[in-house]
Formats: sequence, structure tokens, C-alpha cells
Amino acid sequence: MLNEKILIHFKNLLVKQRSDLLGQAAETLQKNSQDSAIQGGDFADIASMESNKVLRLRLRDREQKLLAKIDESLAKIEKGVYGICVSCGSDIEQERLEARPVATMCIQCKRDQESQES
Repeated sequence: MLNEKILIHFKNLLVKQRSDLLGQAAETLQKNSQDSAIQGGDFADIASMESNKVLRLRLRDREQKLLAKIDESLAKIEKGVYGICVSCGSDIEQERLEARPVATMCIQCKRDQESQES
């Protein structure tokens, strides 16, 4: 079980990560708006801008999913169930949470899940 000091550490880590992602999303929206305003250039320039725009949006979609996981983790902290494996109910190792604060499974359960998927 994680103590209060460690939970505060992870909460701060998750809040910072969430804030950073939201800031990056705002930058993407601004960049996409600027790209849409540019109307000149040859076909190669326009195609390149559109390709970059699609790539940025695809990355933001992945980050949107990460934002949902961050929100779930923050809710778990508030409920007092953060750091508990959803599969076996044991504690998730602190080192694993440091590496991936949104982890929902202990390393053994995650390995088992991945081996079943392949």
C-alpha cells in the first residue's frame, strides 16, 4: 500500500503530465489554425502541410486517450485505490508506477496479458 507522501508525489506527477498534454494540445490547435490560414504554395507544400496536420491530429488522439487514463488514475487516488492491480488485487510496484503512473496492472499480470495477446 502506498503511503500518503508517495500518493501526493504521484498525484503531482499526474497533474503535471495532464497539464503538459493540455498545453501541447492547445499548441496543436493553434498550429492547425495557422496552417489552415496559409493558402499559398505549390501542391507539394500544401500536401506536406496536410500530412503534418494529420500526423499532429493522430498524435493528439493518442494523447487524448492518455488524458483519460490520467483522469482515471487521479480518481483512483481520491478513492484510495491507486496502485492496486485490477487483475489480481495486489499492490503495483512503485518502480512500475514511476515508469508508468497510469499503470493499472502489476508487472506480472501485464506480462501474462501480453503473452495471451500474442
